[in-house]
Amino acid sequence: MTRILVYTGKGGVGKTSVAAATALACADLGYRTIVMSTDLAHSLGDAFDLELGPTPREIAPNLWAQESDVFFNVSRYWGRIQEYAASVLRWRGLDEVMAEEMTVLPGMDEVGSLLWIADHHDSGDYDVVVVDAAPTGETLRLLSLPEAAKWWMEKVEPIGRKITKLTGPLIQRMVGMPMPNDAVFNAGEELFRRLEHMHALLTDHAKTSVRVVLTLEQVVIKEAQRSFTYFHLYNYPTDLVVANRILPDDVGTYFRGWYDAQQRYGPLVEKMFHPIPVRTAPFFDREMVGIDLLREMATSLYGGTDPTQFFYRGRPYAVARDDDGFVVSVALPFTDKDSISLSRHADELVIDLGTWRRTLVLPRILVNAPTKGASFTDGTLKIRFGTPAQSKENST
Repeated sequence: MTRILVYTGKGGVGKTSVAAATALACADLGYRTIVMSTDLAHSLGDAFDLELGPTPREIAPNLWAQESDVFFNVSRYWGRIQEYAASVLRWRGLDEVMAEEMTVLPGMDEVGSLLWIADHHDSGDYDVVVVDAAPTGETLRLLSLPEAAKWWMEKVEPIGRKITKLTGPLIQRMVGMPMPNDAVFNAGEELFRRLEHMHALLTDHAKTSVRVVLTLEQVVIKEAQRSFTYFHLYNYPTDLVVANRILPDDVGTYFRGWYDAQQRYGPLVEKMFHPIPVRTAPFFDREMVGIDLLREMATSLYGGTDPTQFFYRGRPYAVARDDDGFVVSVALPFTDKDSISLSRHADELVIDLGTWRRTLVLPRILVNAPTKGASFTDGTLKIRFGTPAQSKENST
């Protein structure tokens, strides 16, 4: 089984160094390991002090590394769609180079990088895939993309294909605008299947762990709490929090205020993220660049433990039966009752949390069951349902 470890966190917390050190530790244990960056501002090569490219490069025994490239990814995953988009722009008068540049839409690079995860998993060439993910905000938007794409492919794409078949030839004859053919629509469907496969892998609790890297600073901790909540909301399994750059006791007077703040925040972080364990990495007295120093960082972080182990196993939501019907429990840590809004549409339960929305498809047994209320206590949202029989009784 291929293990997938995704490291994310607010920009500047040292997530790239942690991901690189983790990958090196896995390789030293004999796992065939690849570490890849999905961050637009690549620094993975800088961490290893090596030049990396858009395809895997072996940099140490059992260790490969890769930094994505937008044009390489677009050609690999979006080629047919890009060709059509470029033909439309050329029809509008743009030259060929400009048309190609304009077809690189925002997010293509990150999505292409994430699709590499599935490719590496499916290849069988690696035992561990370590991902140096984009900062948390971008990562969350990308991880929610497959659900949005599913709605588009199921609701909009079939209509667009039919309309194009009916009116496409007429439009092309009248105005000369290139129209998408079946190959373009098929490419879109294939891309969606890849996204769906990637989504299935990243939400597979037997394969994947999302790990949050933070520093003991108030702003960073708040960001980590929000991202932790959303990972739970989207069913991405989080099994570890890494507190990076912990100052030693003998810091001297200059760093004493920072040290005291870390001493206050450390126990709070452990309490906030419980039962997810928190591991620490020290603030080193030099820049942690190169394989030897990254190996030292890995030793301080993991000691003699295997980084591929599951440090915590749990599910963000569950369905249980009670005396009057059923209860759906959804873990939503670090939020409050007032920020949660619930609605239901047939077999879908919609949870709005600030600007984020999560749609849970209800089990078949609850599709015809009436909703009886909800409560929120200790970071858990509980929605109560009756039984299908009660729904029939209410309608008669």
